[in-house]
Amino acid sequence: MTCPSTSSFGLILLLIGYAAAGPEPDLQPRAVRSSACQEHMNLHDRLDVVEKKVEDTVEKLEVELAALLDAIEDPKWRPLMDNTGRTAVDILEVPGQRGQS
Repeated sequence: MTCPSTSSFGLILLLIGYAAAGPEPDLQPRAVRSSACQEHMNLHDRLDVVEKKVEDTVEKLEVELAALLDAIEDPKWRPLMDNTGRTAVDILEVPGQRGQS
């Protein structure tokens, strides 16, 4: 059996070492840590939703762009293009100045 004074002396040294080290600087109460973790998880969930919406929007825009390119390349629009790749009709041109340049 160990001597009670030796055990007490060891416990005292342990407590002195703990007191000398001081409290951890970033140690917060459990309730604060728990709410911070929950906020962090909520933020990640919101970011996941935003990321999904952005990906869906990009996919929709890619489909729309492909449809527009197909429509432009349609044979009924071919007469508006000349051999040089310039359009025969400039939509930004002032109507009174057509054919003058």
